[in-house]
Amino acid sequence: MTQKLIVIGAGMASGRMLEHLMDADPDAYEITLFNAEPRGNYSRLMLSPVLAGEKTYAEIVTHNDAWYAEKGISCRFGERVVAIDTDNKIVRSETVALPYDKLVIATGSDPFLLPLPGHDLDAVISYRDYADTQAMMALGYGKRAVVIGGGLLGLEAAAGMAARGTEVDVVHLMGHLMERQLDEAAGYLLQRSLTEKGIRVHCKAHSKQILADERGHVRALQLDDGTELPCDLLVMAVGIRPSVALGKAAGLDVNRGIVVDDQMVTSDPDILALGECVEHGGAVFGLVAPLYDQAKVLAQTLLGQQARFVQKELATKLKVTGCDLFSAGDFAEGEGREDIVFRDPVRGVYKRLVLEGGRLIGAVLYGDTADGPWFHGFLKDATNIEGMRATLIFGPAYQGEGGADPMAALAALPRDAEICGCNGVCKGTIEDAIKAGACDLGAVRATTKASASCGSCSGLVEQILRATLGDDAVVPTARSICGCTELSHEDVRRLIKSRALKSQDAVWQELGWATRNGCHICRPAINFYLLADWPLDYVDDPQSRFVNERNHANIQKDGTYSVMPRMWGGMTTPQELIAIAQAAEKYGATVKVTGGQRIDLLGVRKEDLPAIWADLNRAGMVSGHAYTKGLRTVKTCVGSDWCRFGTQDSTGLGIKLERRLWGAWTPHKVKLGVSGCPRNCAEATCKDIGIVCVESGFQIGVGGAAGMDVKETERLIDVATEEEAIEWTVAFVQLYREHARYLDRPYKWIAKVGLSWVKDVLADADERLALVRRFDLSQSVFQKDPWAERAQPERARRFHPLADLTLEPAQ
Repeated sequence: MTQKLIVIGAGMASGRMLEHLMDADPDAYEITLFNAEPRGNYSRLMLSPVLAGEKTYAEIVTHNDAWYAEKGISCRFGERVVAIDTDNKIVRSETVALPYDKLVIATGSDPFLLPLPGHDLDAVISYRDYADTQAMMALGYGKRAVVIGGGLLGLEAAAGMAARGTEVDVVHLMGHLMERQLDEAAGYLLQRSLTEKGIRVHCKAHSKQILADERGHVRALQLDDGTELPCDLLVMAVGIRPSVALGKAAGLDVNRGIVVDDQMVTSDPDILALGECVEHGGAVFGLVAPLYDQAKVLAQTLLGQQARFVQKELATKLKVTGCDLFSAGDFAEGEGREDIVFRDPVRGVYKRLVLEGGRLIGAVLYGDTADGPWFHGFLKDATNIEGMRATLIFGPAYQGEGGADPMAALAALPRDAEICGCNGVCKGTIEDAIKAGACDLGAVRATTKASASCGSCSGLVEQILRATLGDDAVVPTARSICGCTELSHEDVRRLIKSRALKSQDAVWQELGWATRNGCHICRPAINFYLLADWPLDYVDDPQSRFVNERNHANIQKDGTYSVMPRMWGGMTTPQELIAIAQAAEKYGATVKVTGGQRIDLLGVRKEDLPAIWADLNRAGMVSGHAYTKGLRTVKTCVGSDWCRFGTQDSTGLGIKLERRLWGAWTPHKVKLGVSGCPRNCAEATCKDIGIVCVESGFQIGVGGAAGMDVKETERLIDVATEEEAIEWTVAFVQLYREHARYLDRPYKWIAKVGLSWVKDVLADADERLALVRRFDLSQSVFQKDPWAERAQPERARRFHPLADLTLEPAQ
């Protein structure tokens, strides 16, 4: 009869244990998995990139529902275990009592909350799980947050919120940040880097109390010197404690954690434990690498195999963009110890090695951490380094007669050198996977899990690929904006906000652009980011736009242009139709009715563009912006005014939305649709934003597509009134403007940040109204018909055939 295994906790450690167990013998146990969180296993390591907007929650899920179902694991998520009856071998949850033959406790740790007055106020949280991450993500631009704690988690929380435009203060009790991992010099460099990201750091700061507003919501943190730091959210990241309550109540041996032996067995032979809740050899564990070692040993123990958990020397890395640091070993000052220090202030590089008795006992690297695994190997093996002392600080590339060799550092690493600390993957495992057929970075990740978590070791994995495969290695290029910079779109956007860069020249100079004025790839993106973030300070640069946007018309394959006047909500008048007909006849244009309920005049010569628009302007018509990265059309049906099935005035709502949104620059084109009933004649469910009218009000969907990709919208919200529909739509457009990568359509942006985050941000009434206000502020500057000025004679001259001989690709 198959034995029953119950696992309490669906975290990273238990997830890895289940993988080992399923790979070795999937039929060994009938498994039930409890988890207090209402979800399965995801990588907590990657919560920081999710918070920063670099990844979505879906991308960090390691075991989805399909995986559990395929493995036959019974999941009870959102169900907390309340007791373990060791005498009768029964686990009791809030709803059931289940028997077990073997039990695994993987309850993780509990965040420590300082018992300050006010610690129980609304919006005072820790930083441990996805729910905490969602609360921080919901803050957004213009809000304020205070983080208590300048350790790993606190700084990752601060950097993630700052990347989303939140104003952040970090309060730290000690004299410098990350004092357990960094010495004072490296702590200073880290603080300087965070300050450049717009984060205010307060060291040697003592928290006194948390202050509330009239609603019982946090409003500020007060320090003991009377300073008040205003905040909409307060995050405590001051430490964790092993979650041992279940084990203690069950009568297991518990010190700081649940005590386990080398086989991960507790004082009860039928109960095993692993992860942050355990204590082994007097140590508890907060980094993931030893937890994965425990997972392998525990799985082997369950299968009756011989295995031992052995503690290893650990290294620390920080997952904050632009803050590269590595720390391992003991770097405190002491009798008989000596330091080797390297400083390069210009590059922001600092390295300190601590030696004792001819051996390396500690290493701190900031700004250049590539040699971290090499130093880490000396720490683990207690290697005598006296023979290389003179050049040790320069890394393995300088050990030898020939001077610096770019690949020498990699070659010097032994096969057992740990490359991926998150998953405990050594160099030899990666080399073996490559020789077995893993010929690109993705294949190595899938096979070994190296670089699959925080990703900081991706560069080393790529080097191993190159060294092993030579010219056959497939290594992706860095996803920078263009060849002018190594920075990604997300990096540049964050820096523009945090450093208050308000001109293109400021971007080129402050961010170290390789070219003086950018190029045709990066200039349009930078132009949009500046325009969206600083509407009152930045003046749009027409020369940083594509040819269609510069000429305010779509170039055709024969070099002529199409002209498309705006028809609000697809409605027109006899007078407008007469003006269109006269213009078409006068300028020899071909007339085409478009799919967006407008009329397109094709075949207009460039030099005629000012004149044809002057004629159309006299009839009260403005540009339809058919060429722009902005609002294109709002397609409507006739709605309740005419249709017997119509439930609301879809045409009227479409016109109101179009008049509110037209002229707004966005990362890519935006199309809307408003259908008067679920029959959906306006095809609202495949638009960037689509509204379907129903008897009870309006169903708003977002993220649809009907081009090269075909995608149905996802429901954003149901509202009762037109006013609410307009408010939510405008707020969504502004959120998209502030956070999306240039040239990403809304559906691509939503896939990156997650619809749940979008919903959470917009569900906050204050944040929603703030987004609307920022959108209206931008519109007060930029909502104007481009042809009103360009029809003037002096501006019209640039449309002469000789005025612009260079045609750029239309996009």
